[in-house]
Amino acid sequence: MPQIFPKRANVLPTVSLFGLVGGGIVSVLLVWYYFSPEYTDVGYAPEQPVPYSHAFHVGELGLQCQYCHSNVEVSAHANIPPTQTCMNCHGQIKTDSQKLLPVRESWSTDEPIEWINVHMLPDYARFSHAVHVNNGVACETCHGRVDQMEVVSQVEPLSMGWCLECHRQPELYIRPNEEVTTMGYTQPADFVERNLERIADDNIQPPTNCSACHY
Repeated sequence: MPQIFPKRANVLPTVSLFGLVGGGIVSVLLVWYYFSPEYTDVGYAPEQPVPYSHAFHVGELGLQCQYCHSNVEVSAHANIPPTQTCMNCHGQIKTDSQKLLPVRESWSTDEPIEWINVHMLPDYARFSHAVHVNNGVACETCHGRVDQMEVVSQVEPLSMGWCLECHRQPELYIRPNEEVTTMGYTQPADFVERNLERIADDNIQPPTNCSACHY
């Protein structure tokens, strides 16, 4: 009986197998990156109802983080400032600015400004700003150089793996508490040794077990 298919057709199953495996690997890599917080969340910068410039207020005027986010050292949440905080200055400064019209309307109607949250964690994750701030985790470690941002954007993924990097080696990330809000802080040459000593003295033990951060 004559041969129907040429001999080179024998390589088709092998090529198909390699193509299937290679395609699967590529698909996994694409999903791993494009569905990760590094791709989906980093760079998120929503337009706010009031164009507030951190670069001006923090970077140029030197406004402290806690002036607006006053609960950060005592609460799990870094509160968004009430309209009263804005009006402490803008009741006298730029009182006719069109950009500040939503602030004046909020003040006169007693309706809060609907600021848009930039940094969001899933509901099943438990995080306390107070615990981190009081143990030397700086604002810029998680939020970046906010003092240089005209529009606040997310600069870190805030993923579980990213958090665990710090929890496993806190000596590489923490700084003195009095420098927590300092932007552009430069660590001293022996900061790791200092941090290891502090971790031992203050019994700083960042948890890595699931139940510490998940409900």
